[in-house]
Amino acid sequence: MTSWLEFKKIKRTGILPVFTVGGILAASIPILNLMMRSEDFLYPEGNPLAILISSNWQMIAMLNVLLILSGACLLYSLEFSDDAIQKMKSLPIKESQLFLNKVSLLICLSLIPLILEMIAMFVGVGYWFELYEGFGLDLVQNFGFFFLMTLPTILLALLVATFFESVWVSLGINVTAVFLAIMIYNKSFSLSLFPFALAFQRLHHTNQDSQRIIAVLVEVVVITIGEVLFLKTRRHFA
Repeated sequence: MTSWLEFKKIKRTGILPVFTVGGILAASIPILNLMMRSEDFLYPEGNPLAILISSNWQMIAMLNVLLILSGACLLYSLEFSDDAIQKMKSLPIKESQLFLNKVSLLICLSLIPLILEMIAMFVGVGYWFELYEGFGLDLVQNFGFFFLMTLPTILLALLVATFFESVWVSLGINVTAVFLAIMIYNKSFSLSLFPFALAFQRLHHTNQDSQRIIAVLVEVVVITIGEVLFLKTRRHFA
């Protein structure tokens, strides 16, 4: 089963339009803030991009995470509907490969809002401030960091979705975890490493950024191994 087949399966779910519309909504946040409260952004001194990100990223990140959770739950609800998972077990297809295909698909979908948000930041800085020297590199570094921080969220959301046939149960657990992440993401460095809390982190160009990137890589490996072991166990005892 290829990632292309996964993409074909989501056509009837509306996931692609949801990520596009959600990305437009998230990208509009800094633009609307600049239009309505431009005086609050223009007077503070400092890096214009850093000002926009620090003022808007929490709300943008929350929308991004909710899109990821919805996508993860919908992707696996397709497999649980009409006993598709049970039928697949009679075929020479590894469930772990199915999981990795869905991870790849959800990563591609999550890039849609990030790209739209990058464009919004470019427009915001270019129109209301000024495109300073090194802005392009700064923009790519920030959004590259944001992308890395979402990887554990994608994997953990899909991991939770594989446990429950009911899309509402998996969605409820994931949303509860997001609200927990909102409360703890800035309390301490150790709490900020919670997979859902990482999506709310911003690039500060400190040693903690490097430590968070290392933590992301470790979490990606651990969650992937845990998922593969769970799927093998479920296939054996189901």
